[in-house]
Amino acid sequence: MNSKIVDHSKIPDLEHRNFRNDDFWKEIPGWSSVTRGEFADHMWQLKNSVRKVAQIKKLLGDTVSKEFIADLESGLHTTPMNIRITPYVFSLIDWKDPLNCPLRKQFLPVGSQVIPDHPMHMADSLSEDDDSPVPMLTHRYPDKVLFLPLTICPVYCLYCTRSRVIGGSTESVEKETYGANQKYWDDVFEYLMNSPKVEDVVISGGDSFMLNAKQISYIGENLLKIPHIRRIRYATKGIAIFPQKILTDDAWVKALSDVHKFGRSLGKQVVVHTHFSSPREITKWTQMAMDRLFSEGIIVRNQAVLQDGVNNHVDEMVLLTRQVGYLNIQPYYVYMHDMVPGCEHFRTTLREGVELEKAVRGTTAGFNTPTFVCDLPGGGGKRHVASYEYYDEENGISVWTAPYVKPGKSFTYFDPIHKLSPEAQARWADIPTREAMIIEAVKKAGY
Repeated sequence: MNSKIVDHSKIPDLEHRNFRNDDFWKEIPGWSSVTRGEFADHMWQLKNSVRKVAQIKKLLGDTVSKEFIADLESGLHTTPMNIRITPYVFSLIDWKDPLNCPLRKQFLPVGSQVIPDHPMHMADSLSEDDDSPVPMLTHRYPDKVLFLPLTICPVYCLYCTRSRVIGGSTESVEKETYGANQKYWDDVFEYLMNSPKVEDVVISGGDSFMLNAKQISYIGENLLKIPHIRRIRYATKGIAIFPQKILTDDAWVKALSDVHKFGRSLGKQVVVHTHFSSPREITKWTQMAMDRLFSEGIIVRNQAVLQDGVNNHVDEMVLLTRQVGYLNIQPYYVYMHDMVPGCEHFRTTLREGVELEKAVRGTTAGFNTPTFVCDLPGGGGKRHVASYEYYDEENGISVWTAPYVKPGKSFTYFDPIHKLSPEAQARWADIPTREAMIIEAVKKAGY
């Protein structure tokens, strides 16, 4: 038997097993003296989160140009989201080429990359507010609800589908935030007690990472005590952008683990859904955080958003899929980008999503292959990217149905106009022609 140790770093196909483990934050001038122990502390991460341009300038010094700072300031005039970035993510940005870095693109807006919103965009693209029977709850599917107990996150993602409510107001968007209001939570529990068809609750927001330990317990236990609730999922991007919390906030992890154990004692599922969109988010810190959750028996699944210049290349998506699978995170969904304000530069065509799905399928085990979906504008729910009724690729119009969710209704999703031919762009610029194209596409779909 040959016992020679193989150097995995020399094997290209095993790149997904190698995780960055250097003191990368010390490359930021303002954090050059921060110790590994300080950086590992979740309270240090929160206290030093980046929120202002002035803070960025102070941290980076001469690392970036004045032109980039001006571009950033320009972007902040139009974005619907505040800046909030953990030092972990901020340090992983490629500051030698920030304009093209997939992490910078997700969390820091620049004016030079802003594209006008699609004429068919909607602030509440998924019609979550329309399907809300009580505050903080969306009930669309017969047996599943979405519970939004708060509207704050450890980072604010520029591609957020709930930018209309998440975080504070910006220069372009006025917001009313729910905060963490237990009175509303109790109204949600009462509604669910009286909704016997509901078996599945997603706890999102905002981000469930920002619930404290007592709130994690209070929400989880109250949901699990409802007899017909069988599954609850805590949704958070935290593992991707704030793994230090899993490693050093023992009270929070214990609360999550206790809810998980309580669920098991009742024969019910308690899982975590997280949100990695780029391999650049993954380091040794991620692996250590996942090792802890895995040791607690907690199942974690991943939901990514397809974004232009971030993960819409086959190699990037395959690497991301293999990496999260290796970390014991099940790749679950890859979403077509929602048609929300301020995000047109992120969106891809439906065809790109279909072709990526084809390319990724077969690169790893089927249960570790994500399903590529389009969450239909107007509240039709999630549909497989290739399940459209009709797709006019020339004009970027797809027509869909959701027979069980909203029978008899059709839904439309639109490719970004800047990715269409000049002739198609001209047709979109003319309102009567645009309206006629949409009507024609719906007719060809049989509606």
